[in-house]
Amino acid sequence: MPLLELRNVTRRFGGVVALDDVSLAVREGEIAGLIGPNGAGKTTAFNVITRLYKPDSGDVEFDGETLLGTPPHGVVRRGIARTFQNVELFPSMTVLENVLVGTHTRSGWLKGRQARRTAMDALEYVGLEHLAEQPAAGHPYGTLKRIEIARALAAQPKLLLLDEPAGGLSHEEVDELGTFITRMRAGFELTVLLVEHHMNLVMRISDSVHVLSFGQKIAAGTPVEVQRDPAVIEAYLGEGD
Repeated sequence: MPLLELRNVTRRFGGVVALDDVSLAVREGEIAGLIGPNGAGKTTAFNVITRLYKPDSGDVEFDGETLLGTPPHGVVRRGIARTFQNVELFPSMTVLENVLVGTHTRSGWLKGRQARRTAMDALEYVGLEHLAEQPAAGHPYGTLKRIEIARALAAQPKLLLLDEPAGGLSHEEVDELGTFITRMRAGFELTVLLVEHHMNLVMRISDSVHVLSFGQKIAAGTPVEVQRDPAVIEAYLGEGD
């Protein structure tokens, strides 16, 4: 049974069909890539999974149970954490305080020393423990991305949704990110669903890849299978990174 499954999900915005009868499944323990051109519906899919958007039809199941009755604030307690395409931090708070926001876990809010230890462990894992008491504002973009990942890890999720984590990073940083995501999956026993435009990154670290175009799923399979699919080449890969 998949850990995450979208079944015939449709989401409209007025006359625009952002997701059109999309079905996909993510197996427990894998890194799954979700790719497609701009406007394909990738972030909309993330927002449906995390209950920021309600689908017009279809279902989203996580760990064998529907998510449709779960309020957005309850999704993290179910075991799902995410990062955002545009980094969403509280700039006036310290780095540690931002990560502490993530200690709303499957067992409820962690408190006191336990919460601080969990947050500091997450910061240490991403190599930023030395910034704990500094304001979150003013750091390089790559550092902000790592703070956001630390906050997600502090929630102790089963499923981590990464929305364009390589955006704004240098080629060297992208290579390091791929190694980090693979190591993080193993170290935290995570399942990862990754939205990303850097094809080399997606194809290097993903176990499976799902492809959207104009709100429809046009392909799914291993990275090699997807790269050879004529529909994918025409819709996305042929456009380059």
